[in-house]
Amino acid sequence: MAGRDRVVSLLRQLERAACRCPAHSNTFHRGVGAASCTVRKTDYAFEMASSNIRYGGGVTREVGMDLQNLGARNVCVMTDQTLSRLPPVAAVLESLAKNGVRYRVYDSVRVEPTDASFKDAISFAKNDSFDVFVAVGGGSVIDTCKAANLYASHPDADFLDFVNAPIGKGKPVTGAMRPLIAVPTTAGTGSETTGVAIFDYEPLKAKTGIASRALRPVLGIVDPLHTLSMPERVAANSGFDVLCHALESYTALPYHQRAPCPTNPINRPAYQGSNPISDVWSRQALHVVAKYMKRAVRDPEDVEARSSMHLASVFAGIGFGNAGVHLCHGMSYPIAGNVKTHYAKGYSVEHPLVPHGLSVVLTSPAVFNFTAPMCPERHLEAAEILGADVRQVKREDAGLVLADALRCFLSELQVEDGLSAVGYSKDDIPALVKGTIPQERVTKLSPREHNEEDLSRLFEASMKLY
Repeated sequence: MAGRDRVVSLLRQLERAACRCPAHSNTFHRGVGAASCTVRKTDYAFEMASSNIRYGGGVTREVGMDLQNLGARNVCVMTDQTLSRLPPVAAVLESLAKNGVRYRVYDSVRVEPTDASFKDAISFAKNDSFDVFVAVGGGSVIDTCKAANLYASHPDADFLDFVNAPIGKGKPVTGAMRPLIAVPTTAGTGSETTGVAIFDYEPLKAKTGIASRALRPVLGIVDPLHTLSMPERVAANSGFDVLCHALESYTALPYHQRAPCPTNPINRPAYQGSNPISDVWSRQALHVVAKYMKRAVRDPEDVEARSSMHLASVFAGIGFGNAGVHLCHGMSYPIAGNVKTHYAKGYSVEHPLVPHGLSVVLTSPAVFNFTAPMCPERHLEAAEILGADVRQVKREDAGLVLADALRCFLSELQVEDGLSAVGYSKDDIPALVKGTIPQERVTKLSPREHNEEDLSRLFEASMKLY
């Protein structure tokens, strides 16, 4: 009886601590007695999942022992051509050789992968009997390795079977997959913690992805020494991804307002909406970004700052990997997918590129000004963390204050002046809106409902930032 009283007391404390704004109120007590979805339209529960994480300078040298412990006999190491010549990959291969682990390297991962580049990696994975996968790189590498593992483990599946609806069939992953170890080299995507793999679907010129907890790496080896090799703009754009992961997951539609309520737990999506546990990780990531990101971008030898941003990426990954993201990410996919002539500084690629983190952050001032009316307290808290003085700010001004705080942050880090600076004009807005529509996996988590006209206005407001 005493145990039951303690549980009830804890639930009441959580309820009192909850945000009182319309989008996040009444979060905790509704789950009690609501275990049947036959009478509910929205969900009543959330599920937390994350990879195991190992963090420490030089910890990469342990990966060979990890593979021995897994009994690996034939390992697929995936990376990209630039990284294949850099210390992180050398450290991994040295550890594998030292521990007698047999491996083959696939170094043709495309930065900002496409369906075609995914299929090439999948073909490589299917042509050998790999029993463990190791991804060494940023989000592009880790996501590509997830897809290669998935389809090598399901050799009879059609490519679109597991791709998110409405582009693909969105089938749940029910078969066993091989263990995957991720060694992230950028401080941004958090892909080492999540079950999501993103790619450009070239037939529609829009990004989509595959989302399933089954894709999660069994282990993320987070070695902050690897981030010291990131060029300044790569560090900046990676950090912007962390920033938006934290902001979007913290302001996402609450889990108990997300529809539909799954009739089977296997159908509960990885992106479930904001919840009390993801909030902790997202808020902490935002604090670290505010404190360390500018230092990490400006001084590549600032080990404390770059190490802290690597941890922030993990924190935000755990947060958004369970809560999800919303409009900034949904709108970013056509921005990256429709790129024409923009070549990003600091990236060794031969094709036009709007880096993911940049494509996400360019719409952030407009987006959070739009979503603020639904949960102004959270927007004000985010603005305060980023350095704004909110003591005299009215709730109805929360969006303007957060938008201004973001513009100031981006200006100090010399971000391009809006979508027009990366090659877009107002004439491109219909195509950008069209590319956002299929991203309902994330856009439906916006705390504020929206239509095509709203999206058009958000893209137009993002043409210039300053």
